[in-house]
Amino acid sequence: MKNFWTSLLGSLAAMVIFAAVVLVVVLGFIGIAVAVGGGDRQPTFAKGSYLVLDLSRAITDAPGALDLGSLPIGGLPKTIQLHDVTRALRLAANDSRVAGVLIKGSLGASGASSGFATLREVRAALSTFRAAGKPVRAYLTNAGTADYYVASAGGEVVLDPFGVIEMPGLASEPMFFAQAFEKYGVGIQVTRVGKYKSAIEPFTRSDMSPESKEQLQKLLGDIWTDVVAQIATSRAIPPEQLQALVDAEGLLQPAKAKEAKLIDRSAYLDEVIADLIKETGLAAGTRKTFKQIDVADYAKLATGPDGPGGVAKTGEGGSSSPGKLALVYAEGEIVDGEGGPGEIGAARYAREIRQLRQDNSVKAIVLRINSPGGSATASEAIQRELRLARGAKPVIVSMGDYAASGGYWIAAYGDRIFAQPGTITGSIGVFGVQFDIQKLARDFGVTFDRVKTGEFADASTISRPKTPAELAMVQKLVDWIYGEFIRKVAEGRKLPAATVEEIAQGRVWSGTEARRLGLVDEIGGLGEALSYTATKAGLGPNYQIQEFPVKSEFSELLQQMMNELAPLGARSAQAPQAKLIQSLGRELKVLETLNDPQGVYARLPFGLGIR
Repeated sequence: MKNFWTSLLGSLAAMVIFAAVVLVVVLGFIGIAVAVGGGDRQPTFAKGSYLVLDLSRAITDAPGALDLGSLPIGGLPKTIQLHDVTRALRLAANDSRVAGVLIKGSLGASGASSGFATLREVRAALSTFRAAGKPVRAYLTNAGTADYYVASAGGEVVLDPFGVIEMPGLASEPMFFAQAFEKYGVGIQVTRVGKYKSAIEPFTRSDMSPESKEQLQKLLGDIWTDVVAQIATSRAIPPEQLQALVDAEGLLQPAKAKEAKLIDRSAYLDEVIADLIKETGLAAGTRKTFKQIDVADYAKLATGPDGPGGVAKTGEGGSSSPGKLALVYAEGEIVDGEGGPGEIGAARYAREIRQLRQDNSVKAIVLRINSPGGSATASEAIQRELRLARGAKPVIVSMGDYAASGGYWIAAYGDRIFAQPGTITGSIGVFGVQFDIQKLARDFGVTFDRVKTGEFADASTISRPKTPAELAMVQKLVDWIYGEFIRKVAEGRKLPAATVEEIAQGRVWSGTEARRLGLVDEIGGLGEALSYTATKAGLGPNYQIQEFPVKSEFSELLQQMMNELAPLGARSAQAPQAKLIQSLGRELKVLETLNDPQGVYARLPFGLGIR
């Protein structure tokens, strides 16, 4: 009987889980149908409306195959493309229907990973809007540094009476696993080139090396200096005064924030809304809110040039007219093969760039890179196609938050490279990593034996550590690839090899330092890169942009949706232990992307998170 009830309860539980999954799938199909089939329905808004920029909507580089946040399922993350945000703001500046901009929400609420390079582009677009004589207001509750960085570009900053501004400076706190690997019997051996190539340190050490700490301190200092300068200029505060405030307070309550001129006033949300109702009138069909339109909705309506350069964005398929510019997003880890969602698959990207090179209607290519790097072999495959494309038409590089190691490898041959001061770049160095489970296997009573026909026939095994001869073989390969990396950067950037060798060594640089060193050409965002490219390609004022990669097939969209749904419970967990587990999972998940056929990688340090 006990077994009966156990089986019955198990069956019932399975049925419930199955029903829930079916419901989710059905809702997903409905959502996709709405998203795909309802494309003809355009959002509308009343004249005199405010454009609402919600910071809780994560800002990404590449266009999503599907905005999962638009599906009728709660808890899914909402995203918006950076180009849509900046373009909407610039177009709204000259749109008589738009009265102003309201900034609200928090980047932390969405778990957004937008770096300061991305946010600097948003600030620039907000400044363009303000320059047109239109107001930009910001309402903050619990604002982090990134939130305030964006909000400070507005003319009025309002903080909730029970809100705070948390602005203690920038920090990076990598996680280290060497002791855990040792405890559980996982061996690791590393081959590397570059004094500062610290990418593998989290798996081999229990703390940062002096070289790693040195470069990270310099990087954070460069980024922070620009952030402070930008805020100080917007709020008319001397930079040294702002730094003193940060060091003395860290966490600012409304009274102190107003005294320091970081905010203009303190008010509740209902008071802010009441003020906006007085200015704009009531939104149609409501007695409670003001006339407004979300930036994402406005982006769907916006047509015309995107500021200087006259860029008009097209949807999938682009334009058949001869003035087309291809915007290729390289976002994520660089991996061998086709790659999955959020990865730069070498085979897929090389094929895409080759097709763009052969397409006579595409007059130029802008490569937007937001990548920490990855496989050296995959990086070279992509770079090869970019070199060939450069022989046929202009290839311009725009760096986002990250364009380092393998990300810089694919950038090096660009006709011109743009970066933001806060862009993390450089990291010209390579490493190899070999794991073994000999001790772990023995602890479970598992042993291995072998026969072979050559000295190195079993060199790829994980059943034992590598021999000195095998490590020497891998080190030789790593040295060779590093030499090729140096040579390619020197050739692409027209720099002496000795100069590149000096500034390489795996060291990470800010965009500001990279420009000083000759690794990038100009400080500027995607908009500046597009404008430059249009001019260089001789395109007229009405040229169009076609974005790549193109949207996925329906089956791929469904798979992506299910992948997003799977960890919903984990995402909603806020307990400290849950956050620790999530952090650990993110760090270790990177290991899944290490699929270089030669086992050699050009990648940023693991766990380089700046907050």
